[in-house]
Amino acid sequence: MSIKLHNLTQSSSKRKKKRVGRGNGSGHGSYSTRGIKGQKSRSGVSGLKLKGMKHIILATPKLRGFKSVHFKAQTITLSQLDKFFNEGETVTPKILLSKKMIDTKTEKVKIVSSGEISKKLTIKDCKVSVDAIKKIEKAGGKVE
Repeated sequence: MSIKLHNLTQSSSKRKKKRVGRGNGSGHGSYSTRGIKGQKSRSGVSGLKLKGMKHIILATPKLRGFKSVHFKAQTITLSQLDKFFNEGETVTPKILLSKKMIDTKTEKVKIVSSGEISKKLTIKDCKVSVDAIKKIEKAGGKVE
């Protein structure tokens, strides 16, 4: 049987709406899943939702080491560059991605000074720490 527009039916996995306040036999009678007392158990509570920036501020975690995804950068060490690149090559995020040293090209890349570098490399479009710049230039490379 081929699929045609008049043969299509709605998926059977559609969940039925929860009907509250329809008696104790329904499992959601009596207090209708609202609890016993308080402002949120009364009618007309729908206007209590926070809106706009206040909601965003309150929803952001304040403790426990929260880090924003906007400042995330993948780090590459100088010893990794020395291992995976040949003399005189250029290092860019695109080339690092093709060599599978980073996960995605959208994220920022930072080169840190961990380890030593002995090859002359040109670094482009990457953030580089101050100590790493000194070591790269000492080896004869340059950062653009």
